[in-house]
Amino acid sequence: MAAEVKPTEAVKLPDGPSTLSPEQRYWRSFKNQLQIPSLHSTPITHISYPGTSSFNETSNRPAPETFAVTSGGLKTISRLSPSETAYSGVIRPDSRILASAADSGTIQCFEINSRAILKTYKQHKQPVHKLAWNPRTLTQLLSFGDDKSIRLWDLSENEAVTTFYGHQDYIRTGAFLPSSANSGGLFVSGCYDQTTRLWDTRAPQQAAMVFKHASPVESVLPLPSGSTLLASAGNSISVLDLVAARPLTTIRAHQKTITDLSLASGNTRVLSAGLDGHVKVYDTASWSVVAGLKYPAPVLSMATIPSTSPSTNNSNPPTEDSHLAIGLTTGILTIRTRLSGPQKSLQKAREAEISALASGTIATYDAQKRKKDRLAARTSGVRKRLRGMDYQPSQAEEAHIVLDGVDQQSRPKKLQPWDRALRKLRYAEALDLALAHVPSDPKMVLTVLTALVHKSALRTALKARDEVTVRPILKWVIKHLADSRFVELIVRVATCLLELYGAEFGEAKLGIGGLDGEAEGANEIAILLKRLHDKVRGQVEGSQAAWATKGMLEMVMLGAG
Repeated sequence: MAAEVKPTEAVKLPDGPSTLSPEQRYWRSFKNQLQIPSLHSTPITHISYPGTSSFNETSNRPAPETFAVTSGGLKTISRLSPSETAYSGVIRPDSRILASAADSGTIQCFEINSRAILKTYKQHKQPVHKLAWNPRTLTQLLSFGDDKSIRLWDLSENEAVTTFYGHQDYIRTGAFLPSSANSGGLFVSGCYDQTTRLWDTRAPQQAAMVFKHASPVESVLPLPSGSTLLASAGNSISVLDLVAARPLTTIRAHQKTITDLSLASGNTRVLSAGLDGHVKVYDTASWSVVAGLKYPAPVLSMATIPSTSPSTNNSNPPTEDSHLAIGLTTGILTIRTRLSGPQKSLQKAREAEISALASGTIATYDAQKRKKDRLAARTSGVRKRLRGMDYQPSQAEEAHIVLDGVDQQSRPKKLQPWDRALRKLRYAEALDLALAHVPSDPKMVLTVLTALVHKSALRTALKARDEVTVRPILKWVIKHLADSRFVELIVRVATCLLELYGAEFGEAKLGIGGLDGEAEGANEIAILLKRLHDKVRGQVEGSQAAWATKGMLEMVMLGAG
């Protein structure tokens, strides 16, 4: 019985240098940027996302207004006096109440749907830049003030339940530890006195733990484990272990002050925003920078919104994000969206339709779309009627584990035209078919050339050619000569061409005649030979310069050692 004819196995090449990593491609897929300007072009100082379908941004404006973007549109809440400036509008985790602070120290709580004021607190005597809801007890709210105090409020009370003292300067950031890691009584604060402090609401007399930094602390971010804390001080981020009471590492990736920190990608990535206009993405396993984004102005605030709202009973948050919200000093709130699944398909169809309209080919586009819809409707019905008819029982059904390739009823793969030519020993035709393939695939040509070398048929495929059939080979050699992954094979092909057609190439270069005496072909062959000569000379000079640089570096390293 004859053996099955299988396609020639494609050559496997090592991965060359990639301009974009998968992580960078993921973050660059956030497109469809929506820009929402704030009134009076005042900076966006805070963005709050409670984990539902809405998020909130607060901007510093003389007539303060706090925006809550929901599925129903854009809401504006303004209840402060025109002389006050709003800070830190945060939505409660159940998305029913919004708390906002002001530069006068006033704290107000609003019912989002009716915009009614539920509570007003005025015990702070200086501006309050940060508020935080208790994730377990939804009636409790923390405020961090410039009067060096932290106050715990309860919506059922008219006064602060507890006041925490210990900081020596403005307190600009703070957060509760995740509810899964504590009973809801632990929180952290960051201050301009260059300290980060861990507090327990059950023991308000003094901080349970104090970390000293080299610069004022602008933002803190507890990780979901509850044992690790990130604190941004100046242009660096400190990774702190709250269990061992020691710093784990320090990340320095920004040139200017880091203003905000945020979690993303199912809590496996951390984002940092800075006054240098950069947003950096870090891997929480290695704390290395894996991606970055650049904005035209300094970034003050940031938030990431996952693809689906995480459920309170789900311990595995979504691993992909759908929106990236950024607040700039210019008063612009930018929202980038990443489409996936059906939304991405609809967006592609919409873009194709707009392109057809712009180019005047909408009639052709509509005809193709109707044809595709009819074909899809017809094939879907056939598939339903024939479902299960191709089932054939196999002896492996009773096995617990079926290995790949056992009793598979797959069709043999169709041979490529160049592969069929190789099987019929038409080596020159196989090489010509690979070179003429559209779109051009260097890996396909490399596979054919490798097969010819293995069959000792490279010289046979290259001989007895004229200038028309030699020209594509020379062009391919010149184009891919600089690729180090297959330079050895290219040199072998070029050497074989020079051995076969050395005399004719010399005549072409002198302009006497081509391989068949055609002057026009000779001129083009001469140009290609000149390009090949220049390309080889450039590669040799680059190699010599690289070796010289290597020698100088070795001398420098020996001198330093």
